[in-house]
Amino acid sequence: MVSEKVEILSRLSQTLEARKGAAPDSSYVASLYARGVDVMARKVGEEAVETILAAKDRDHPALVREIADLWFHSLVLLVDQGGSAQEVLNELTRREGVSGHIEKAARQDAQPPQGAGS
Repeated sequence: MVSEKVEILSRLSQTLEARKGAAPDSSYVASLYARGVDVMARKVGEEAVETILAAKDRDHPALVREIADLWFHSLVLLVDQGGSAQEVLNELTRREGVSGHIEKAARQDAQPPQGAGS
C-alpha cells in the first residue's frame, strides 16, 4: 500500500515531464511551463500561503487539499528545472534519522559565505 502511494509521485513526475514542450492549450501543466519559471514560482508561493491559512483556520480537509496543491505545483517547478520526485524522496531518505538541528547546521556550513564568488 505504501509503495503504491509513493508510486503516484513517480507517475506524476513522468506525466509532468511528458507535458514539457506540449502546446500550452493542451493542458494546465503545459500552460504553466509555457508561462515560465516566474509564474510557476508565484503559483508555489500562492499555494504555500493557502496552506498556511488552512492551517491557521484549523481546517484539516482544506489543509490536506492545499498541501496536495503545494506538492503538485512544487513538483511542476522541480520538473521544469530538470528534477524529479525521486530526488526529493532520496533527500528525505538521506535526512531520515538525522536531528533537524544537525541537518540544518550542515546545510548552513555547506553554503559559501555571502559575497563569495561575486
